[in-house]
Amino acid sequence: MKTELQHINFLYQTNSQKEYHISLSYQLFGKDLFSAPIILVNHALTGNSNVSGEKGWWKQLIGENQAIDTKKYTVLCFNIPGNGYDDFFIDEYSDFTPSDIANIFLKGLENLNIKNLYAIIGGSLGGGIGWEMLAKNPDLAEIFIPIACDSKTHDWLHAQCLVQQFLLNGNDEPLQKARIHAMLCYRTPQSLNERFQNKFNQEKQKLASEDWLNYHGKSLAERFSLKSYQLMNHLLMNINANEKDLNKITARMHLISVDRDLFFPSSEIKKCFENLKINKNKIFYHEIKSIHGHDAFLMEYEQLDKIIKNIL
Repeated sequence: MKTELQHINFLYQTNSQKEYHISLSYQLFGKDLFSAPIILVNHALTGNSNVSGEKGWWKQLIGENQAIDTKKYTVLCFNIPGNGYDDFFIDEYSDFTPSDIANIFLKGLENLNIKNLYAIIGGSLGGGIGWEMLAKNPDLAEIFIPIACDSKTHDWLHAQCLVQQFLLNGNDEPLQKARIHAMLCYRTPQSLNERFQNKFNQEKQKLASEDWLNYHGKSLAERFSLKSYQLMNHLLMNINANEKDLNKITARMHLISVDRDLFFPSSEIKKCFENLKINKNKIFYHEIKSIHGHDAFLMEYEQLDKIIKNIL
């Protein structure tokens, strides 16, 4: 199947009553649309619709003979409007919430005449948007796999996003500074300490860990825009799927956490699982073991591969 960026254009009124001309871009991978079960993959904060292939950010999981096998499934991924991958940007990021993005994705499915999905899979922010979508349309998917995320933004995550917001609103290298702080949320003390062991770079006269953080700050600034990062951080700050509607979801749900996640702690995801389990029997909990924390969903492919293969 061709994987070029395609667009759906429509007028959308946000929950804040602002009207936008939305250019919703997406890519398709694997089998032709409507010739196989459809899996919707929602991307994370700095991700995009390019989930498979040579430059796919989740190519270790999505592709021929991978856990999400493109010889068996049609894989669809929308770009969150404003992520910049399609050169579409949003100036007033606070006009949008994850609920709006869920509405926009649902509108995209409607435009593509997709009434049902085999599965929705999303990591971090992408999983949060998945929760919001199913709260609005509980019969949409047969399977839901939220990874390293919860159905709402809890106080700890909100606080980290607030720090991000302060940094992003600064004048001196805001994107770089925000990314450096974010990396410390995506990883763990054990991960950094074990990797760098206080090694000192004599040439640069700084710790190797500091050099690594600076590299990540600069590299993101080269490929991502400040507007996009502000929007994504704002969305992450405001995940809030309606709790009453979560019990109406008919999909078989598989919640996957990371045991040392500092961003979406496994304890909160486990609590979400326990609360929903009271009224649902098609809900399961899985846990990735990793010292790398939140970013394990982009690193621990052997564990994730096994879990997802068993689910699908």
